[in-house]
Amino acid sequence: MLTVHVARDNKEEILKLSLGATALDAAKKLSITSPSESLFCLINKKASDLATSLQENDHIEFISFSDPRGKEVFWHTSAHVLAQAVLRLFPNAKPTIGPAIDEGFYYDFADLTISDEDFSKIEEEALRIIESNLQPKKHSLSKEEALFKFPNNPYKAELIEGIASLGEALTGYSQGEFFDLCRGPHLAFLGKIKAFKILKTSGAYWRGDAKKEMLTRIYGISFPTKQELKDYLHMVEEAKKRDHKILGPRLNLFMLREEAPGIPFILPKGMIVWNRLLDFWREKHRQYNYTEIKTPSMMTKSLWEVSGHWQNYRANMFTSVIEEREFAIKPMNCPGGMLYYKSTGHSYREFPLRVGEIGHVHRYEASGALSGLFRVRSFHQDDAHIFMQREQIQDVMKETLALADELYSVFGLSYTLVLSTKPEANTIGSDEDWEIATKALKQALETTGRKFTIAEGDGAFYGPKIDFRIHDALGRAWQCGTIQLDMALPERFQLEYTAQDGSKKRPVMIHRALLGSIERFFGSLIEYFAGKFPLWISPSQIAIVPVADRHVPYANTIRDKFFNMGFEVLVDDSNESVSKKIREAQINLYNYILTVGDKEVEAKNISVRTRDNVVHGEMDVEVFAATILKEREEKMLASPLTAPKTADVH
Repeated sequence: MLTVHVARDNKEEILKLSLGATALDAAKKLSITSPSESLFCLINKKASDLATSLQENDHIEFISFSDPRGKEVFWHTSAHVLAQAVLRLFPNAKPTIGPAIDEGFYYDFADLTISDEDFSKIEEEALRIIESNLQPKKHSLSKEEALFKFPNNPYKAELIEGIASLGEALTGYSQGEFFDLCRGPHLAFLGKIKAFKILKTSGAYWRGDAKKEMLTRIYGISFPTKQELKDYLHMVEEAKKRDHKILGPRLNLFMLREEAPGIPFILPKGMIVWNRLLDFWREKHRQYNYTEIKTPSMMTKSLWEVSGHWQNYRANMFTSVIEEREFAIKPMNCPGGMLYYKSTGHSYREFPLRVGEIGHVHRYEASGALSGLFRVRSFHQDDAHIFMQREQIQDVMKETLALADELYSVFGLSYTLVLSTKPEANTIGSDEDWEIATKALKQALETTGRKFTIAEGDGAFYGPKIDFRIHDALGRAWQCGTIQLDMALPERFQLEYTAQDGSKKRPVMIHRALLGSIERFFGSLIEYFAGKFPLWISPSQIAIVPVADRHVPYANTIRDKFFNMGFEVLVDDSNESVSKKIREAQINLYNYILTVGDKEVEAKNISVRTRDNVVHGEMDVEVFAATILKEREEKMLASPLTAPKTADVH
């Protein structure tokens, strides 16, 4: 018999198998073989196919479609299916590369011209391949064997020569008549793919180089169930309505210009949201006893060498030479925080010492990777560095997770947690410190009672981390907050504190950014609320529509009252019709639209409706004021007014 250890739900299960059993045999014994389960596995933390034979005391973790790593393998296998289908239909096409991406996959082909009209026949051929339930098989090849597999394909030859020159092993996968270079792993059977869709086609330069050949790129997506594909396509349509790159400029929130690629302009209404968001952040951090600092944006090369960024992050940094000295614009706030700590002596009595900063950082991102507010070159982080004694780690981690939960819950945001462990290379700090830090984060997560996943090797170069993946109304996930436990930077900067016995000791430090990039969080909120911000953070709170010119003075009186209460108020005294002014206010997503005419002027009240065109009718001004004050102070997600009817606006 063979004994193996299986990780399930962050616990370990011992399994007895026959000698020679594979990971697939273990999955079958555990009854985890549905299309979304056991897509591949980690055997002793190494990504492996399910066909891999097991050895005594192997540790196995099965990866499902719910895990981003599972999606990557599912979609990369699907990219091979796409390439196989294309070559069956267009045998003169030359396959190049086909990776998984954040949502689905693509494959690039030379000598191929297609249009949208070809999508259906490619899908039909892909489904025939899937229905045959072929089993992808891994092969090891010599350089000569690999080149023989791809005659007259200079793109594959270039890849093969590059891999061979690095001394790396050449491997590939076959499924039926199709063969492609690939490290793997892959799905055990193509039949796990139950839904397959071609999304679009575009041009793409070979290896992203505009000086090289233009290829034809085909994008696709696949799922373990047809319902998931249906839900995804519905989500795509809904997402178009929420796209922050469209809504942001239209609502006067932000803009992007070629004069500053990847660096957003925050516009007047965007600044209202921005400032309210930061006011809320400061309010919560004051409650948790944080102090706030601001560190310089540009510091000398020597500082970044001490921190390790120069060696590990140089390619992403903007640099300059001033008076024959090298400087870098900060890509992270950490080194400045270290200098602040070192500026004075510290005692254990101060710990935990919580130091926050809304730090403006710059990172070089390739132009092709830039995307609205989600991927930029200049952004603000709600950073903090918490200094403590080792025995305080658990309490501080629990406190930080609680603060994050409070921040997200105000917006109605749900989230999942991911623990990322030590990368394989280019890290700082001892193995012992990494082990202590990783164990501390895992234990803190376990105390929350929330489920979490583990991303092996995805930690920062200086320590393990916990990432928050925010989920929106459409089920999409955004990487926002992160918590990182770091024992290396305090060592590099020789930070000290005076312990209770009078000795000098090294503090432990947590880096954390809970909103993450303020720009990305802002973009996420735009899409999450589809621009319809809750009243407390809305940049367009009240629009007042006078029926005729004679009602404008009363409208301005109402405007002054609410403006003096701190609300954002507009009086639309244009010459347009009432219905058009109401429609304009709704298009611009004002929370409340107040109409004033003869009746309202005489009764000294207002007629109220919301941006969703729900009419609440005549209301006493003071009653309405008290209602929206409560709505703002309690940070309600929706109007507390009941909805008697919905009106038509023509």
